[in-house]
Amino acid sequence: MESSLTLSRDMILVLLLLGLTITLFVFERLRLRIDVAAICILVLLGLFGLVPSDELFMGFASNAVISIIAVMILGAGLDRTGVMSVVAAWILKIGGKTEKRIVPLVSGTVGGISGFMQNVGATALFLPVVSRISARTRISLSRLLMPMGFCAIMGGTMTLVGSSPLILLNDLIEDANRSLPAGAGAMEAFHLFSVTPVGIALLITGIGYFLLFGRWLIPAREEKSSAAPAKTKAYFADVYGIKGNVYELLVTVDSPLVGMKIGDAEKLEGAPLMLAIRNTDEPRLAPPADEMIWVGTILGVMGTRNRVGEFALKNQCRVQPRLRTFGGLFNPSRGGISEVVIPPGSKLIGKTVGEAALRQRYGISVLAVNRRNDVINHGVREQVLEVGDCLVSHSTWRDLAGVANEKDFIVATDIPQEEQRPHKVPHALMFFAIALFMIIFTDFDLSISLLVGALGMVLTRVLSMDEAYSAVSWKTVFLLASLIPLGQAMNDTGTAAWIAQRILGILGDIPAFAMQIVLALLATLFSLVMSNVGATTILVPIAISIALATGANPAMYALIIALSTSNAFIIPTHQVNALIMGPGGYRVKDFVRAGSPMSVLFLVVMLLVVNCLF
Repeated sequence: MESSLTLSRDMILVLLLLGLTITLFVFERLRLRIDVAAICILVLLGLFGLVPSDELFMGFASNAVISIIAVMILGAGLDRTGVMSVVAAWILKIGGKTEKRIVPLVSGTVGGISGFMQNVGATALFLPVVSRISARTRISLSRLLMPMGFCAIMGGTMTLVGSSPLILLNDLIEDANRSLPAGAGAMEAFHLFSVTPVGIALLITGIGYFLLFGRWLIPAREEKSSAAPAKTKAYFADVYGIKGNVYELLVTVDSPLVGMKIGDAEKLEGAPLMLAIRNTDEPRLAPPADEMIWVGTILGVMGTRNRVGEFALKNQCRVQPRLRTFGGLFNPSRGGISEVVIPPGSKLIGKTVGEAALRQRYGISVLAVNRRNDVINHGVREQVLEVGDCLVSHSTWRDLAGVANEKDFIVATDIPQEEQRPHKVPHALMFFAIALFMIIFTDFDLSISLLVGALGMVLTRVLSMDEAYSAVSWKTVFLLASLIPLGQAMNDTGTAAWIAQRILGILGDIPAFAMQIVLALLATLFSLVMSNVGATTILVPIAISIALATGANPAMYALIIALSTSNAFIIPTHQVNALIMGPGGYRVKDFVRAGSPMSVLFLVVMLLVVNCLF
């Protein structure tokens, strides 16, 4: 790196866009989603001419983006066949009912699976599985979810397809190779299992950490310990304040409810939960908010006897002596109350419960919202949905199974008779194995190998094409594809080299291992406040430039960044942590207490193993 390297016009523009990117990502809560922010940066790069127009959109066809799409489809295929239920049965058979055996089995299994599909996907697949295990073993769900989530994050470092930063790494290295100074040897791309020793060491460390210190670090909230109590009135009364039974109200000719919409009726003082309606030939659950109430309408409501009685008296309704109309609908074998989590990437984030129209679209009635252990059971329709919200809902099991197939939800309740395709297990496993075989033993690109497996899932009808499309998180795809040109611009304009020069000027002549610690801490900090994909895109070019300036191995420095962006345990900003926070009933302080030592262990183990390997 030249000591006289100075800022050019293009470098200043890239620095401004870099600052804008970080600002938009850090302040995502200002309602500008990170994928929208990334697309804005992509457009600005094109308008300023910082990336040639014929290369600006190459990120959408990059090896990394296509690989992520294929990995998501493969994961959805395995989920649809019910393989996870088989895994749950195996864990119970091997692990018994003791926490010391269940925790390493669950955490190790999820961690291992995370190495071959994105860790968020593996966590989502296992959320109902762990709920089922908690129900059968009577182990608190909060004691199982945090070890599982942390190990899913660490398991994602076992292969190059386990996390988005590692999938992106080879593309960033390829971009950097095109702008290397004369005489510098090109960096070699990493192979699928190049990082496996690092991931295994981290996963073992995580499991050992929770086995040794879990009893003091993880809260045990027994009232939320299982999916079985989640289906009982006592559970929902104690946890969410949902009390009472189901009653039928007949709307009389003198009732002020006549001509009123369901949504307006629910806002009346003392109104019970309105779960069903009959104003046509067939009774229906989850009446939409704009459903009209007429003379003779029968409402299925839930509440205490006094509350329902007072509401009926005030609104000229007649309480039926028994469930004559809705008895079949409220049969526990047909429907009931469940818990549904809003995952990262859900298109419902930012909408109110009312705007999401969950009754009309999915047939579920939201009764309460558990947000970071704060239970909201009043004004539910006006609540703006956030990542990790746990929705307490009522529906038929059939509708709930349909919800479970939507990428905008994660159903945390064990669904009776959930629709799956167990007869497709051999096909799913065969094409998953074919994809791995091609990655390991052939010279095909990662994207081609994974697409073979994904296409096989569709051709053998493990998934329909529509289900394959639904399995893809397009938010992640657009985020990744839109940020790749930013990394290219940092390399091509020399901005990364200039930033590296400034960092070296501040730090001075420090040992190589100290420089690695600085880079790892920087990547950890970035990943706590912004997307790990964004952090990787920004920091890898800088790390490579620092390595070239100090005579270190640039590929190793790039790998340290890609691994360190998975070191996100201290606060629930990582998608996996956001996913488990609601069902586990965790608070931010729970992550700080358990995640801080884990973060230090992650850095120590990761740096030691990387230096031993490279």
